[in-house]
Order: sequence, then C-alpha cells, then structure tokens
Amino acid sequence: MGRYRKPIQYIILVAVLLVGGYAIGNSLFTKSVVLKKGEKAPSFKLAGLDNQVHELENYAGKPLILNFWGTFCPPCRNEMPALQKQYDKWKGQGLELVGINLSEDRLTVESFARQVGVSFPILLDKDKKTEKKYGLKQYPTTFFITATGKIQEVVIGGLLTEEEIETRVERLMKSSS
Repeated sequence: MGRYRKPIQYIILVAVLLVGGYAIGNSLFTKSVVLKKGEKAPSFKLAGLDNQVHELENYAGKPLILNFWGTFCPPCRNEMPALQKQYDKWKGQGLELVGINLSEDRLTVESFARQVGVSFPILLDKDKKTEKKYGLKQYPTTFFITATGKIQEVVIGGLLTEEEIETRVERLMKSSS
C-alpha cells in the first residue's frame, strides 16, 4: 500500500485541480449578466404558493415589480413589509408585484409569507432557471418593469425603503400610463 500512496495522491491532486479549474472557468466565462434598463424582461413560468402557474405574460399590459428574494437574506426579509405596503397602496391603480423565491422549500417560504402578511404572489424558482435568465448575482434584486415589458430600473442588493420603492413606483406608473 505504501508504494501506491504517492501516485494516488497525485491522481487526487490532479482531479481536484481539474474540477476546481472547471468551476472557476465556468463562473468566469459563462454569460450571466444582470439585465439592464430598456431590455425586455425574459419570460418565466413558475408555480406559486397559491398553487397556480404564473407566467410573465399574465402581467402584460400592467406595470410590474419583480422581486427576487430569499428568507436566508436579511435585506430581503427586511424590505418585504415595505413592498407589501406599496403594493397595497398601488394595486388598485394596476400595479402588479411578484416575489420570486430563490430555491427554498415551500414550507419555509409559506411560513415567512404568512408571518409577514404578504398578499402578493410568491413564486418558487426551485431549479433556478428564472434566476439565471435574469442574471442574478446578489439578493435582493428588484426589477421595475413597464406595462410594455421593458425593464425601467434594476435595484441590486441592499435594502429598499418604503420611500425608495414609492418613488420608483411613481415613475413606473407614469411611464405605463
């Protein structure tokens, strides 16, 4: 066994280097860019906590806030009540708000939504396909999408206050009227 020890160590080292090199190369050279202002929002088809399938096309013709979040993310959790307040304020004027949870289990997401009192649709992105389409790198990330389906603004990371959300919603509603 002793004489095979060095060759086995070399084989393991080469395997680790190959896997590590692949992972680093894949993350550096795979196109994953957060969408920018003026681009068309990519379509999605996701199941919601309401047991319905939601598609971007369901919200066509309406201004939309798309918030990618997770219960593991303190800023995500902290901005949820502010998003809910603004949704309550503007939904009568046509604003839609959709939260897309990032690959957490249904029970955790339902428990959090119930605790915070979220009434807007929460969708589950279990396979991260939608997250990849939108090029997410940091959470929360919030897209403000016009009624024509164009991205008006993207806010990456950090905590949006109720006032900041309201200012962006006002701009979104003006551009969608």
